[in-house]
Amino acid sequence: MPAPSTPLRLVPAPRLVEERAGAPFVVTASTTVTVGTSPAEVSLGVLAAEALSRVSGTTVEVRYRDVAEPTQPGDVALRVDGSMAAEAYRLDVVTDLVEVVAGSPDGLMCGLATLHQVLRPHEGTFAAWPVHVDDEPVHAWRGLSVDVARHFFGPDDLRVVVQLMSAYKMNVLHLHLSDDQGWRLDLPSRPELAARSGGTAVDGDPGGWFTTEEFSALVAYAQARGVRVVPEIDVPGHVNAALHAYGELTPSGEPTEAYTGIEVGFSRLHADLPATEPFLRDVFGDVAAVTPGEYVHIGGDEVLTMEREEYARLVAMASDAVRAAGKQVVGWQEIATTPLEPGTVVQYWDTRMDPAPLVAAAKAGARLLMSPGSRAYLDMKYDADTALGLEWAGHIELRDAYEWEPTTLVPGLPEGSVIGVEATVWTETLRSIDDLMTMLLPRLAAVAEVAWTPKERRDWDDFAARVAGHGPYWDAEGLAWYPSPQVDWHVDLG
Repeated sequence: MPAPSTPLRLVPAPRLVEERAGAPFVVTASTTVTVGTSPAEVSLGVLAAEALSRVSGTTVEVRYRDVAEPTQPGDVALRVDGSMAAEAYRLDVVTDLVEVVAGSPDGLMCGLATLHQVLRPHEGTFAAWPVHVDDEPVHAWRGLSVDVARHFFGPDDLRVVVQLMSAYKMNVLHLHLSDDQGWRLDLPSRPELAARSGGTAVDGDPGGWFTTEEFSALVAYAQARGVRVVPEIDVPGHVNAALHAYGELTPSGEPTEAYTGIEVGFSRLHADLPATEPFLRDVFGDVAAVTPGEYVHIGGDEVLTMEREEYARLVAMASDAVRAAGKQVVGWQEIATTPLEPGTVVQYWDTRMDPAPLVAAAKAGARLLMSPGSRAYLDMKYDADTALGLEWAGHIELRDAYEWEPTTLVPGLPEGSVIGVEATVWTETLRSIDDLMTMLLPRLAAVAEVAWTPKERRDWDDFAARVAGHGPYWDAEGLAWYPSPQVDWHVDLG
């Protein structure tokens, strides 16, 4: 049986791919996923079998095995090898066996993502031709931030986002849960946040919020697919929704009016008000309680009406509340102008700002997460004619989202201080899942490769040829996407 005439189109590009001769592994009714017996592996085995069943139209079963149990013909064998790095994996396909070996269940998830890209339609089912892949990410944090505050995107929409992220080996979903326009997470200590400020959105559009149960279910859904959720409560600016719910947070004691515009920088907390510190302590304590991951994001951006000393006090209050709840602090780059505990994650976004505080913070032990607005803000218009999006950071075509290097973005950073890459999508102009996907695709695939693949393996022409093969996948999943003119999307998939 001849191999397909078209090459593999893997995104993100693995470190090593070797296509080999031989007949394909064909997914049939006798195919079985074999996996270890730890809870994480069991969950992964079920997901793998469900995915293979869906694409092949057959019922793929799961077999749980002891470590020493041998593989059998027809197996898709998933194995954890503790000697490997956590997200490193090997994928080997031969005629009668597929084997994925990784350092952890998260690494197995990455290997399965590659397997699904290797599979091709074949005689009414799917098949994978012999191949060896040896792979490992260059960055540990490969994220996407979604603003659900300007317009609310609920659990069903975000599950679609999680599936897409997992397909491209992205592992952090950062949710911007509060802003001037709305509050999106119900918290037991402050119920009026959702009850009073959850129903508003930009332009008076419908709002919404997550109940604790809905949020926890989303976190579990993401975790099972190798994606951890980092919640953000943005303080001490971007807080009109909080001030609308609780007048005690304003100097007058009166709640503010609801806000449905898109201007920034006008709202703020006040460090000297008696209600402020308990509010931060309770809110971040509640958020930490529904966050099994290690990080909580405190925001910290665009506080335009506050003196530096008060800003530093409020950043410290929020950071103390997060650490008291047992989590590590993440904040936007402005927090680098304040004293920070070593290990704090500072998220770089505004390339117009002086980078000196970032460099100083990194030298003092902070870690840098790279989200440059001119490259990774995927709510920016593709070009001047794009109907959706904003353009304060310029236009971002697919090649712009691809051709940048996180470790050299800010000169003078200590080696090893960059921990990852995060794309960001703000939703002032986005109202539906189709709007969201149109702005994410194909650019999210580009950022995913920047986050995963070493710079010496990244090449624009090569990426453009590979990503061209992903349009049919997005179509099959019912995802809206933008056919960038920089890519020839009319490809023969073989």
